[in-house]
Parts: sequence; structure tokens; C-alpha cells
Amino acid sequence: MDDASVPLTDRIDVNVPSVARMYDYLMGGKDNYPADRAATEELLEQVPSTKVLAVNNRAFLRRVVRRLAEDYGIRQFVDHGSGLPTQDNVHEVAQRVDPECRVVYIDNDPIVLAHGRALLEQNANTAVIHADMRDTEAVWSHPDVKRLIDTEQPVAVLFVSVLHCIPDRDDPAGVVRRAAAKVPPGSFLVVCQLVSEDEETRRGVTEFMDRTTGGNWGEVRREADVLRFLEGTELLEPGLVEVSTWRPDSDLAPRQPSMEWIEYGGVGRIR
Repeated sequence: MDDASVPLTDRIDVNVPSVARMYDYLMGGKDNYPADRAATEELLEQVPSTKVLAVNNRAFLRRVVRRLAEDYGIRQFVDHGSGLPTQDNVHEVAQRVDPECRVVYIDNDPIVLAHGRALLEQNANTAVIHADMRDTEAVWSHPDVKRLIDTEQPVAVLFVSVLHCIPDRDDPAGVVRRAAAKVPPGSFLVVCQLVSEDEETRRGVTEFMDRTTGGNWGEVRREADVLRFLEGTELLEPGLVEVSTWRPDSDLAPRQPSMEWIEYGGVGRIR
């Protein structure tokens, strides 16, 4: 959890790349440092489609949130591993549908906490908390979660492009399962993560990211592994897919150009 007694500057090591700041760099953001940019450029040499993948993943998040708010009446969203604020954040998409939508962002990167709180200072229906998403009880007992999220009403629980940051030894499926147990039937799980069916790509990227981020990485997985994250839910059409093909806004919407690795996932209704 957040420790206000420790200055923010003492909690940010700008010499160790951060997944959140690397993603920010891929998205054209400015909240990143030389170490983040160097690591991202090295990753792009290994898997050149990564930048397009990041853009398509963000578009997937926007579509899912809009669809859940417009078509399914969801008014509460809990975004695990939200990363740094960028264009069209969850609260912006949801609150365009209904200004009363409530959103909680969760991240363990202190720079996300600082930027998020500055961005959301005037938005009473939105909060960002500094927590480890693996600590389900700490997340769901947080005062801001209790203030904003009514667990008697349907909630969208988001794990978008973040489960690959959790190694298998920490049981990412268990993390999802525990979060799902906090919300009522009729809620939704949104899950996607980096996958590859090529063993060399999985091993190479996983080793690179684990080494680069100082061990703050998990696993590039197979498509079949993602299914277990949504076991027990009713998958919305079109099921589990490469995310640029999940309910695209038009036939002209951008598609993932290469399958070297992809964001793979979908949406499940909790029964």
C-alpha cells in the first residue's frame, strides 16, 4: 500500500525500466526516462510489432469500456495495473456514457500514483490507489474502493495487458479468481495478455523483460493459458481473440500486422 512517509522521489528508481513507463513511451507519452526508452527500443528490435500492439491494446480497452457502459449498463470499473494516464482513460470513456460512472485505478508504480492523483483531483467519481493487485484483500478493503464501488451492483473488473507481469509462481489465475469473487453475478471480467505460440519468442521476451525490469515481470504465455483466467464465466462474442478483432468499430479499424506476439483476450460475464 501507499506509504505517505516515504517521499515519492525516493520510491522511483529512474535507472530501472518500468513496464508502465515503457508502455507510456510506446504510446507517445512523456512520463518516461532514458532507461525506459532504451529498453523499449531494444524490445522493438526483438519484436518490431510491439508499438502497434500497444496502440491496438489501448483501442481494445476503449471499446470494451464503452460497450460495457452502453450495452450492458455497467457503471462501476476497477482497473488493475492501470499504468500511466494516457488519452481516453477508462473514466473518460465511461463517463462520456454516464458522468456518474465510478472508476478505481490500481497500480504499484509510485509515478502512476502521482500522475493519476493529479489528473483526477477534481473528479469525485474516480480514484487511483497505490497497491499490489496480487493483494486482493488490500485492494478491495481500500477506503477509495469502499467509497466508490458498490459490490451489491455489477462491476467491470479489468486486467488489461497486465497479467503477463505476474509470474506463474504467484498464480495469476488465482488473482483473477479472487477479484471475481468480490463482485456479484452479472459483473464482467475483462482479460487480455501478451501471448505467443512460438516457444523461442516466449522465452526470449520473458527473459529480456525479467532482466530489464529487475524481476518485475511475469510470463509471455500461450493462448490456451488465457482461457483459464476466464474459466467459469460466460464469454461474450466473439470469445477469446487477438484484441484488434474484438468487436472492431468498423472493417477499417487497425489490425495487428504480425503474429510474432499478440494481445489475446476477451470479456466474460460472471455467473
